[in-house]
Amino acid sequence: MVDGLVHRYDPRHTEDGLGSTEGALLACSFWLADNLIMIGRHDDARRLFERLLGLTNDVGLLAEQYDAKAGRMLGNFPQAFSHVALINPALNLSRQQKPVAQRSGQSTELAAT
Repeated sequence: MVDGLVHRYDPRHTEDGLGSTEGALLACSFWLADNLIMIGRHDDARRLFERLLGLTNDVGLLAEQYDAKAGRMLGNFPQAFSHVALINPALNLSRQQKPVAQRSGQSTELAAT
């Protein structure tokens, strides 16, 4: 993680052959928010989720990556993968009761046992 956002890998320790700056992969950061919800860290998840939403441009679009130090989006734009990754944390933040059971299709009664 760099500046609270998740990177795919650390380019200082991985030879990727690209020779370019690697930003935080926004999908990975949304996945972290979703996992924070799943382990009951709702406040942390909401803070991260709201920060990620704050990175959108003026029409609500996200790129593939974000460079927190430069304060700009990197990579493919717009990136559907980033937008798809925001769906689960958005849903789970809106229905915090047993998100694992809801996602698996179990009824909340079955999940409680």
